[in-house]
Amino acid sequence: MTILFALFSGLIFGLGLIVAGMANPEKVLAFLDLGGRWDPSLALVMVGAIACASGAFYHARARRLSLLGATMQLPTATRIDRRLLGGSLLFGIGWGLAGICPGPALVLLGAALPKGLIFVCAMLTGMLLFEGLERLTRRP
Repeated sequence: MTILFALFSGLIFGLGLIVAGMANPEKVLAFLDLGGRWDPSLALVMVGAIACASGAFYHARARRLSLLGATMQLPTATRIDRRLLGGSLLFGIGWGLAGICPGPALVLLGAALPKGLIFVCAMLTGMLLFEGLERLTRRP
């Protein structure tokens, strides 16, 4: 049941990204282009997503188990540190250059579009580099 629910959720999420235009790099770049041909429509998508997620997280805080019986794993960190800021900066730069972030990249990959394949390969490379750097800098 958990796997089917995860598959269904992923399909709904991907469909939502397509319908909202988030899987279209040109639309995303137009949203980020404040000085040129700015397209504010994705702001409505983001506000809607935040509103839905806020309600879900509010109710999830009071639960120990999910509706399917899995242990709730909500983030507990509240500190803003260099790692968080650096990761956010890298994410924003990548999003601004490519017009793609991880969720829409998987949609593009599933549609067999070269942009999706290139982005996912670059994202996985970055994740591997991060893991390697973490191992090198981790103190015993």
